[in-house]
Amino acid sequence: MGAVRVRLDFAYDGTDFSGWARQPGLRTVEGELAGALGTVLRVPPPRLTVGGRTDAGVHARGSVCHLDVSEGVWGALPGRSDRTPGVALVVRLRGVLPEDVVVRAATEVPEAFDARFSALRRRYTYRICDRAERLDPLRRRDTVVVRRPLEVSAMDAAARSLEGLRDFAAFCRPRAGATTVRTLLRHTWRRDEEGILVGTVEADAFCHSMVRALVGSVVPVGEGRRPVTWPEEVAERALRDPGVQVMPAHGLCLEEITYPEGAQALAARDQESRAVRFLPEQ
Repeated sequence: MGAVRVRLDFAYDGTDFSGWARQPGLRTVEGELAGALGTVLRVPPPRLTVGGRTDAGVHARGSVCHLDVSEGVWGALPGRSDRTPGVALVVRLRGVLPEDVVVRAATEVPEAFDARFSALRRRYTYRICDRAERLDPLRRRDTVVVRRPLEVSAMDAAARSLEGLRDFAAFCRPRAGATTVRTLLRHTWRRDEEGILVGTVEADAFCHSMVRALVGSVVPVGEGRRPVTWPEEVAERALRDPGVQVMPAHGLCLEEITYPEGAQALAARDQESRAVRFLPEQ
């Protein structure tokens, strides 16, 4: 029998996880999800390809992964019910997954779909409270409290100056053979109706620790310790700066991963994503 490629849309509270990736002896999102899939599908825990690998403590509302399932196993999921295989899988996973992981949808997709390499963009948010008395205790697991008041307009201006195609080596942990050239599509800051600062960071892809370092570059600006031009100056040097703090993980949430439609567009995006990126020659 052939295989069916299945896209899973899921969310999780990252507080009690050691990140996404399976690690021996540690509780991870991938470990819990693969184990639950193995139980429901009655197969060994399957290999999962995720669109956004998160670190320990980082949350997700809109994560995506894919797996391959045999046609026989996929077709047998509804049993005697009139549910589709995707709906049946979501219902069954609800019964075995822990409360801090929720699978929202399971969809059959073209073979060209790759949760990692087909992605057009990833969008994250980061929450900061600069007045402890304003913190909603029900949001303490996804909001970082800082001691100094922050000027959100200065942070927003500094953040926007980083948008565009550039080498983000100053905000990434180096990895042998990997490029740090990325297109930052959006980096903005605002206060919500409760006075919490919410940053939105969107890019075609991210390096390891990049989002939290980008946030860490604009917080000193909001505190008045650095000028609005400082984050861009750091970026231009393309070297890690000790003044850029990698912010705590729990304020970060993966909100959405966007994909093109159609097998041809998916394949084209896959090829583009796998190519090593360079800055255009000046």
